[in-house]
Amino acid sequence: MILSTDQNPAQLGMKVLLVHGECNKDCVAGRLVRKLRDQLEEKDVAVVTADTARDGSLILASDPQIQALLLDWDMEDAVNHHPAMEVVKGLRARNANMPLFLFTNRESAAQIPLDILADTDDFIWLFEDTADFIAGRVLAALRRYRGHLLPPMFEALAKFSMTHEYSWHTPGHTGGTAFLKSTVGRAYFDFFGENLFRSDLSISVGELGSLLDHSGPIGEGEKFAAKVFGSDYTFCVTNGSSMSNRVIMMASVARGQIALCDRNAHKSIEHAITMSGAIPTYMLTTRNYYGIIGPIPPERMTKEAIARSVRENPLAKEATDPSPVHATVTNSTYDGLCYNVERVEELLGQSVDRLHFDEAWYGYARFNPIYEKRFAMHGDPKEHGPDKPTVFATQSTHKLLAALSQASMIHVREGRRPISAHRFNESYMMHASTSPNYAIIASNDVSAGMMAGPGGKILTDESIHEAVAFRRLLGRIHAEMGEKGEWFVNAWQPDTATLPDGTTVPFWQADEDYLATDPRCWVLRPGESWHGFGELEANYCMLDPIKVTVTTPGMDRKGELESWGIPASVLTAYLDADGIVVEKTQDFTILFLFSIGITKGKWGTLINSLLRFKEDYDANAPLEEVLPAVVEANGARYAGMGLKDLCTEMFAAMKELRTTQFLSEAFSLLPEAVMTPSRAYELLVRGEIERVGLEGCANRVLATGVVPYPPGIPLLMPGENAGPADGPVLGYLKALEAFDRKFPGFGHDNHGVEVVDGNYIVSVIKQ
Repeated sequence: MILSTDQNPAQLGMKVLLVHGECNKDCVAGRLVRKLRDQLEEKDVAVVTADTARDGSLILASDPQIQALLLDWDMEDAVNHHPAMEVVKGLRARNANMPLFLFTNRESAAQIPLDILADTDDFIWLFEDTADFIAGRVLAALRRYRGHLLPPMFEALAKFSMTHEYSWHTPGHTGGTAFLKSTVGRAYFDFFGENLFRSDLSISVGELGSLLDHSGPIGEGEKFAAKVFGSDYTFCVTNGSSMSNRVIMMASVARGQIALCDRNAHKSIEHAITMSGAIPTYMLTTRNYYGIIGPIPPERMTKEAIARSVRENPLAKEATDPSPVHATVTNSTYDGLCYNVERVEELLGQSVDRLHFDEAWYGYARFNPIYEKRFAMHGDPKEHGPDKPTVFATQSTHKLLAALSQASMIHVREGRRPISAHRFNESYMMHASTSPNYAIIASNDVSAGMMAGPGGKILTDESIHEAVAFRRLLGRIHAEMGEKGEWFVNAWQPDTATLPDGTTVPFWQADEDYLATDPRCWVLRPGESWHGFGELEANYCMLDPIKVTVTTPGMDRKGELESWGIPASVLTAYLDADGIVVEKTQDFTILFLFSIGITKGKWGTLINSLLRFKEDYDANAPLEEVLPAVVEANGARYAGMGLKDLCTEMFAAMKELRTTQFLSEAFSLLPEAVMTPSRAYELLVRGEIERVGLEGCANRVLATGVVPYPPGIPLLMPGENAGPADGPVLGYLKALEAFDRKFPGFGHDNHGVEVVDGNYIVSVIKQ
């Protein structure tokens, strides 16, 4: 459908870029070019001009509103005989469909290379056709392009929101008019704008289809997403990957069936196990000296290892079938460790017919070759035959793509024992709202549209390059400080890079393009001390460059505390006071995510803040100046202290309490499973529980999970025994409890734990 300017659902004005060497000169060509510009502007087309190829390329790269390029093919400069060729290549690398018009003459046109001709939509014969005629052809091309610019669901939603229909259905604000009847409502309306409320519609609007039966434009949007993300079919989800994980588990596993579960799993997997009645058999991950979660070693995924795990699982005797039916693996991990998915399919595919990859933080992987074969929907879906497992992937499109919060997708590739779409949808409808937010659905649609074609690689390339540039600069500063005998934070990454010629250099000295494009730079090699996961199988696991873990001094690679250190939580608080919010903080690590929204200015500010932190630490700057909110909130506790004083006292407490040691030990074992999560939950609902402190928790069965957050990985699952009072699990919780009492304002967030007067309280099953 052709959209005129006032019909454009996204209200995106028409805009073209005109690049011509004569556009600002007083000559015949210059006057004709300016006349063409005037004709376009009379037709409500905004025109941006540039008189050099370099300026044109910069504008194309920086202005996403450009919808057509008018380019002088015959322009030259002192360096490049055909600079226009580079502009064309840059355009097509970013956008395969934008209309391209070349200013040229018939003699020059005959010499244009075939690849450029293939990328060109039309020619402009400036001295032969009238400006009005040329402008009309440009306008027609613009309308054709804009008619296919928006993904299907968003286009339908935006069009419908502009019909200004009188609504007699929910929601009750009826396009926002209800908010206009009160002062506070008007403030809310003005803050978000009319379009949000016009597009907040009811499921009663049949023109948009239904999220529950995947019809109409919503269904077309899901088909579009399936094509973009490489699945057989895709479901749009409006309640996050937590819902997505529950939908998959409850469609695949019934009560009494065994599910293999990555112990490094989000708590939504715990909820799915509880709701489905599945019997979990866990696959343990590794931990390194920092407490960073590593992969499940391949030897724990073999058919023999899985069979042994099932035999040793005390809950398996309750199973209706001893064979597991489903396996869940977190990919990538919170800290950016990505599996070789082909290898995981090969290993776990010997034990189960359905593989479920929780890729909540990894929705961008398909769009960059650096992640090849390291994500669930890898390769061509047509090559995923019935001899391979059926594969599910959940992706939080709101996390590292550009969707709104709560937006998620479920991708499915059918293989062995597929679940029919109709049957799968029964589970989907059980969890989905009958009143979904259409803006969230549309944001999924737009995220898919942004990643389609060359756009996905362009956006992910930029993220990777920004992350690599930050890593290199951080590594250089750390090295230069070290040469002077001074400290600085560092990045958790390989120590060295092996260049294509075989030479080895410090990692930060390697070329940015090389690090940003060659996955071999990021693979965890067996026995390398930097990663700390031991003798991992070669090529099994890779560190995602965009998930940057910044490390603070204090921990050596043997897992032992050094003579001094800087707790990461203090640096996190310092950055927060500077307006920088991090993703995750552990004892000596802080995670930063380089999403597609990252810019050099943004991470440049981070570098400056890290340098200021060092200066303020070395100067023992007063906490009243550098952490004013912490001091104000906690009275006399930190009065008169300096930044270095706080770090020194906190580091000493961590050494005494052994927080990092207990962390690694607690997450490196499987507690005794006494009952299924479902059974524990039933007792919780019946009130057959009691609330106890940690001392009273020894050798008791938990009624709810205990989940340190972030990243939301269960320490204890419902139905598991907490172990002895001096064991690693309770030892870790006691260490956190003592730390929180000693350092108010730096407390830990543990779901399943209530803090009452400084004491940790948990729910256990009555004896």
